[in-house]
Amino acid sequence: MSPRAARGHTLNILVPLAAALMLAACTNSGAPTIGGGPVATASATADGPAGYNPLTDTPDPTAGARQIIENPTVSEVLTPGPDLPEMSLGRADAPVTIIKYMSLTCPHCRAFHRDVFPQLKREYIDTGKVRFVLREFPIGKSSGTATIALRCAPPDKYFTLYAKYLEQQTSWVAQEVRLDAIFAVAQQVGVTRAQFDQCLQNQPMIDGLKRVKDRGRTLGIIGTPNFFIQSKRIKSTLTMAEIRKEVDPLLGGPSAATANAAPAR
Repeated sequence: MSPRAARGHTLNILVPLAAALMLAACTNSGAPTIGGGPVATASATADGPAGYNPLTDTPDPTAGARQIIENPTVSEVLTPGPDLPEMSLGRADAPVTIIKYMSLTCPHCRAFHRDVFPQLKREYIDTGKVRFVLREFPIGKSSGTATIALRCAPPDKYFTLYAKYLEQQTSWVAQEVRLDAIFAVAQQVGVTRAQFDQCLQNQPMIDGLKRVKDRGRTLGIIGTPNFFIQSKRIKSTLTMAEIRKEVDPLLGGPSAATANAAPAR
């Protein structure tokens, strides 16, 4: 085989491998597909057994069975964790809150951010109708490491770095944790290497992220992306049509008027 042919053969192998690694962070064989598409389950991983693993999912053998809140109230859903500030966009007093549980390695999270979020922001967040909250639910070691870097960024750069990690997944998602590649993305919003390395050893912050994820599980979150619209749990990706269907009645909008209209005589 000629050198050029060999390079082409290698590229043909690496491209589907990279896609498979990202998909593993968002769905397993047999993972649930509900409504808009597949979601990642918490047992999925994009990384091998070796490497940095700050947010391990190893269960505590001394812990009892997890109590899942089957029908959480709005108050239970909206109550933030005790350790880390809630990261949100929109008016704090917006009439409707949408919460997205996300993993940075999940391609379905990336697709929602690319295809749905810009219109959601224009129609509902920027107009004061919806408060949009991101909660971290990292799946796999690479996602856990990038999530720590995300929290390491200045608060006003959080959503910018979140977008960069999603948009640049192919540059840093790999079978093993690639610290330099993960840092290279964080560096784009001003995070220094010293800050990055220090954050990877920030155990209180890491413990806080674990509690965010654990609280999500208690609320019935099974993977990413999962959403709450007020207290309604949605274990699937969302389209704009689905968002309008859920949100407009809460705002007294067109969907509510249609639902309350008298039947034609």
